[in-house]
Amino acid sequence: MNLAGKARYVMAIDQGTTSSRAILYDAAGHLVSVAQREHQQIYPAAGQVEHDALEIRKNVDGLVGRVTAKARIAADQVVAIGIANQRETTVLWERRTGKPVGNAIVWQDTRTEELVGQLARRPGAADVAQRSGLPLLGYFAAPRIRWMLDHRPRLRERAERGEILFGTMDSWLIWNLTGGPEGGVHVTDVTNAGRTLLMNLRTLDWDDRLLEFFGVPSAILPEIRSNAEIYGRTAQGIPIAAALGDQQAALFGQTCFDAGEAKCTYGTGSFLLTNTGTAPVSSEHGLLTTVAFQIGSEAAHYALEGSMAATGTLVQWLRDRLDLIDAAPEIETLASTVADNGGCYVVPAFSGLFAPRWRAEARGVIAGLTSYITKGHLARAVLEATAWQTREVVAAMNADTGRTLAELRVDGGMTSNNLLMQQISDALGIPVERPLYSETVSLGAAYAAGLAVGLWPDMTGLRRNRRTAGRWRPAMSAQRRDREYGRWSRAADLTYNWTEPG
Repeated sequence: MNLAGKARYVMAIDQGTTSSRAILYDAAGHLVSVAQREHQQIYPAAGQVEHDALEIRKNVDGLVGRVTAKARIAADQVVAIGIANQRETTVLWERRTGKPVGNAIVWQDTRTEELVGQLARRPGAADVAQRSGLPLLGYFAAPRIRWMLDHRPRLRERAERGEILFGTMDSWLIWNLTGGPEGGVHVTDVTNAGRTLLMNLRTLDWDDRLLEFFGVPSAILPEIRSNAEIYGRTAQGIPIAAALGDQQAALFGQTCFDAGEAKCTYGTGSFLLTNTGTAPVSSEHGLLTTVAFQIGSEAAHYALEGSMAATGTLVQWLRDRLDLIDAAPEIETLASTVADNGGCYVVPAFSGLFAPRWRAEARGVIAGLTSYITKGHLARAVLEATAWQTREVVAAMNADTGRTLAELRVDGGMTSNNLLMQQISDALGIPVERPLYSETVSLGAAYAAGLAVGLWPDMTGLRRNRRTAGRWRPAMSAQRRDREYGRWSRAADLTYNWTEPG
């Protein structure tokens, strides 16, 4: 590829839950152009969520051409492609034809709850967390694989013969982009493999004991590779040189390269990850131990992760169900009409509580209601719910790591709310920093791909690309912070056991 005199670019493919995007970055890490397309959300039954993997593949194929055309550059100026993807979403397809055996089962899907309950009572269940770093939950890919093998006729026999392939969305896209049935590369990366319950967290390879426990044949599995290396090439000769799960990509895009650095992505739900260095830290406080990233042959870095199920969802509820606002950004204005929450506290356990409580039966509450409460107080309490959930996760991380978080880097759609950013800083008692470019998921995938092909020489150079758009410092006294958190925490305790019989 002769690039003499031509500008060079990296393309990130951000394959998300509701849409896929292709984003071009130049050698300075600046966003050049974006192309996006939504895909259908399929709901076959209550609690079930699916995607058409073929639709996503076709969308991505089209976006690759569209984003270069928008930027008016030639394909040979793209030196690498990096992929970031929705994690845990599971697809099985035929090796010979490339046709999926059915729709992909999305990470939000809950159909495997009964199966997980059965597995939890089996001998060896206690080994799952010790080997994979993850609790035995239907949130991860292995129960979905098992469910498909059990519920689709003759699929297990075909899988054992090597006729069927498994992948999370990174594997599915890489296989298709590198040729599909005509020589496609069947690989995954350590961050996505680490969300299956099938990878040994220490060896970074598939674990025979876990495969046996879940009843998953090894013949369907992709090869596990690092996050930054050339996996294969597209039909146009562009190297596919990186893949990361979306939250790990955001951590990398925020340049959280050292132990003790953390980011939180605030969206429909929110995900807080802290880099714990080159040794995995087992959580005793309700967090997930996961791979953060591995660059080529270097040692892997690990992370602790805390997920919050309902953050942006709560604002949407205020808009769509209560009609208190017409658009999500209006909540900041409404909440600013009052000085405090008036003694009102909201806990959004719409589908249970995630980290660090992990109470699937919990349901949401509004506590402290009096006749004094206005819609402004309720709006403020809605925003504070995200801040207090963040505090719970950070407190668990501090306890697990033995170090106190010094600052939190934030990204995602909710970070445009300046009042919320101040509330989070107040709740944590530390600074909160928002980067100039909020597209940290795609930027992380681009950074990893650029490193793999030498566009950027090292990670130190990537830090120099970082620009800060906003920084908030705590303005709440420690006494008030502890008092308000204590009240919210008591409200959270009230959410327990609402779906229990009787």
